[in-house]
Amino acid sequence: MAGKFGRGKSEGLLSGLVQDAFHGHRGSTEELLRSQLYPEVPPKEFHPFLAKMRRILKSIASADMDFNQLEAFLTAQTKKQGGITSNQAAVISKFWKSRKIKIESFMNQSHDNELRGLSWRVDDESQSRHSSQIHTPVAIVELEFGNSGQESEFLCLELDEVKVNQTLKRFSEVEETISTLMEPH
Repeated sequence: MAGKFGRGKSEGLLSGLVQDAFHGHRGSTEELLRSQLYPEVPPKEFHPFLAKMRRILKSIASADMDFNQLEAFLTAQTKKQGGITSNQAAVISKFWKSRKIKIESFMNQSHDNELRGLSWRVDDESQSRHSSQIHTPVAIVELEFGNSGQESEFLCLELDEVKVNQTLKRFSEVEETISTLMEPH
């Protein structure tokens, strides 16, 4: 499979992933990248390769790796089962080194409304349209959002037991999806 995903087209793939992930250009779809760069590779082989490259780029970007950390990280990726080839590591290294400042600049711009804080507590419902709901526990969740240098905005949520359970179920589904995506293929 390493021959199918050779050095020459990998830089184009990385550019497409950066356009999609960091610049917000959603035109670099998986099918477009595959058809333009790797038309000979079946989608079932291309998808795991693309996911792996996307994960690697996001790891490098989110960890804000310096060049020594980058080299150590890429070396580790070549040694793990299902990792990348040394040629792919060289392409990623060269690509990142030439575009690091530009990508970091776009990443900083994309943090428009980041979560600054989260607090929660459990209270008794003191007022309700239905008297049966008075004195039932509710979770109060307060989220603080904001841009750097600007005042925060707050979002306050009130969740009864059913909504708390639904939220926990959704978080479990998200956790399972992330675990599945992070498994080596």
